[in-house]
Amino acid sequence: MGAPKKSGGGGGGRVSVSEDSDELVRVPLQAILLADSFNTKFRPITLECPKVLLPLVNIPMINYTLTWLESAGVEDVFVFCCAHSKQVIDYLDKSGWLSQPNFSVTTIESHNSVSAGDALRLIYERNVIHGDFVLISGDTVSNMSLTQALAEHKERKKKDSNAVMTMVIKRSKTNPVIHQSRLGTDELFMAIDPDTKQLLYYEERTDLSKGILHLDNSLLADNPSLTLHHDKQDCYIDICSPEVLSLFTDNFDYQHLRRHFVKGLLVDDIMGYKIFVHEIHSNYAARIENFRSYDTVSRDIIQRWTYPMVPDVMNYGNTATKLERQGMYRASEISQSQSAVIGPFTVIGFGTKIGNNTKISDSVIGKGCKIGSNVCIKGCYIWDHVTIEDGCKLNHAIVCNEVTLKSGAILEPGVILSFKVVVGQEFVVPPYSYVSLLQQPVEEDSDEELEYADSTSVITSRVDKSDEEDASEVPETHISSVSELGMGGVGYIWQKCEGSQEEEWRHSVAPIPADKISEAMKTMEDDLELTHDGSILPPSGELIPDSNDSDEDNEDSRDDFFEREVEATFLRAVNENIQEDHLILEVNSLKLSCNKLTADCAGALFYAMMKYAVDTPHSSLDGLMQNVKAVLTKWKKALRSYLTDIDEQIEIILKFEEICLESAKEFTPLFTKILLYMYNEDIIEEDAILSWEDEKRDADEADKVFVNKAQDLIQWLKVAEEEDE
Repeated sequence: MGAPKKSGGGGGGRVSVSEDSDELVRVPLQAILLADSFNTKFRPITLECPKVLLPLVNIPMINYTLTWLESAGVEDVFVFCCAHSKQVIDYLDKSGWLSQPNFSVTTIESHNSVSAGDALRLIYERNVIHGDFVLISGDTVSNMSLTQALAEHKERKKKDSNAVMTMVIKRSKTNPVIHQSRLGTDELFMAIDPDTKQLLYYEERTDLSKGILHLDNSLLADNPSLTLHHDKQDCYIDICSPEVLSLFTDNFDYQHLRRHFVKGLLVDDIMGYKIFVHEIHSNYAARIENFRSYDTVSRDIIQRWTYPMVPDVMNYGNTATKLERQGMYRASEISQSQSAVIGPFTVIGFGTKIGNNTKISDSVIGKGCKIGSNVCIKGCYIWDHVTIEDGCKLNHAIVCNEVTLKSGAILEPGVILSFKVVVGQEFVVPPYSYVSLLQQPVEEDSDEELEYADSTSVITSRVDKSDEEDASEVPETHISSVSELGMGGVGYIWQKCEGSQEEEWRHSVAPIPADKISEAMKTMEDDLELTHDGSILPPSGELIPDSNDSDEDNEDSRDDFFEREVEATFLRAVNENIQEDHLILEVNSLKLSCNKLTADCAGALFYAMMKYAVDTPHSSLDGLMQNVKAVLTKWKKALRSYLTDIDEQIEIILKFEEICLESAKEFTPLFTKILLYMYNEDIIEEDAILSWEDEKRDADEADKVFVNKAQDLIQWLKVAEEEDE
């Protein structure tokens, strides 16, 4: 159900004057929610179920969107549904969304719309939008307040009637090696006026093979100062003036919201309409566009970045979910063997049964599941009423409702099992396989076409034991035989489209394979060798002609940027439990893109680790020391990979001095203890500590504070060295 409204969180309605009188009429804040995905990235699942009803941490996606809209002060929501419209409308009715007090949800149904543009044109014809409105899709999760964004939009509109749209954006680090965001979306480039926040350029795909971004000369000529970014995430939350709907009606070429409408307005010099951005910082907003973003947003919910949009607060389905230690969520009536091990950041749904010696970690388990003994589940999303027999192994997969895995079955990373599939005994489903009871369509729709599956096609395409003979008549080029799922298996393994197999890892719930990152890094290194100065475009920078900044200032700015990016990379590795090898690869890519030395990487990574230690709650120096030990122990392999010689080890000692003096003085009394701990853990060597002291020999006393503090350790090392000789 809808969450209670946040005090001060809503933008409220607006007041207008009636045409027939001087009476003030309050216009409620409205929203258009697109319940159709208008793409094929969630196939085969969405052939049977609308995307907005898919469970996200055991709660249908659309619940997050509607709950947020209600809490943000929206009063009227028009839900546009096309494919699977009956399922969406039935769900909204049964769940009570269509009968909420003070929050009106109205459905608009169409079976002829094949794009977002078609949907908005139909809504315009219905004449239901009477003022500014929020445009959003039903696969969006947010906890932001709309108050400031709405106020900015209305104030701009008063001054400039052409200011028709405000897009919500958020800073998000893009992986510089694979040019992809943490949500699995393409690298996004934006040019923004730093003063007015007007959006001037928007490009989702750019050829960076040579590190070059092509901008139109007029863009630079007409804007003496603009900021170019590729560290921004489009949240797909738009505040629109009513003119937006009429623009779609006037131009039937507008189908895709970003690719056609936004980019179309940016290059249209005749009408002069303008788009602006509102950047959020401490709030959360993200759209689920593919399986990787499904995984990322799920983890963010579990780790409570989306609060109050979290399972224990929303309590979907009248079954309370409780938050326990280490980020574990448990519903009621769970039957779990005492020998079963449930790891951190795991969600267990209502009425699920878990057998002996089963291990579950970093996973979401739905309601009514039956999980046998000696089962291993890691990084998976198991939906409702799934049966997993003894000895199965599941690794970073999605398993839909009522699937059965026979004993000993194995799911390799990236597997998607659609509804009611049966995997045979001891059968191994290959990596990134899509398996469905529905036959694979002969022709794939493009991303701009709506995926239809009406009730007739679902019934006639379904395969069960009674029509296995009919399944054999389907051409082998489009589906695999049912027997390929092993003894007793039921379903089709879809064939990969030509050229798509190599890209499946990009949009999967499975971690990005290390070999793919290595390949991308090798390509990046080869490309850098072709450039004159070995540099590539930085993630953001202000393009101002005739800059007066000194080289030294620019170098400081680049250093700050590099440290921030390494810190962000490290924190993501911690929060998402990324393997150390992957962290090393990502830091290496930053090293290449920012033209840094190994010592720079050592210092930046050490700084990120120590900042994480001091930011982790502690009540005493002993507690802080324990934090330091924990982070250094867990991530020392990554740190040591940048400490291959004495100079690099000296660099982190100098960095530690800087931290103690400037950013985290809490470490000062622990300086020697932490230095000794790093020595004992083989992070730094004896020669590095003694060389550090030697470098400080002729320094001012003010620069020898920490050398003096560490004298007991230094003298002990010198005595040990003499004894060894």
